[in-house]
Amino acid sequence: MPTHQRMEIAQVLFERDDHLSADQILMRVNARHAETSKATVYNTLRLFAEKKLVRELVVDAGRVVYDSNARPHQHFYNVVTGELTDIPGELITVEGLPAISDELQSEGVDVIVRVRPRT
Repeated sequence: MPTHQRMEIAQVLFERDDHLSADQILMRVNARHAETSKATVYNTLRLFAEKKLVRELVVDAGRVVYDSNARPHQHFYNVVTGELTDIPGELITVEGLPAISDELQSEGVDVIVRVRPRT
């Protein structure tokens, strides 16, 4: 049976398609009920990612977010504002990937297109 804390984390994650960091999730969960620890958030996010309920995206060296949108899609990442925007999956095709060994299987391809305002 899921814990109350996991249910609160799930509610924050799945109430809308968003790209939230663990700290943002912790802040939103504790704004409702200040009883969830950072460790609980990280452990729950790891579990949700393992179960493929969310995607963990490393958008740059210092920023990891969790994406609750389960539909096939990619991302635009504005390196100035930090905004992450979904690109519908049917708008991008990836071709020419190198062959992988017989011992491995592909789990998918993540594309993050980094953009910035023109100067």
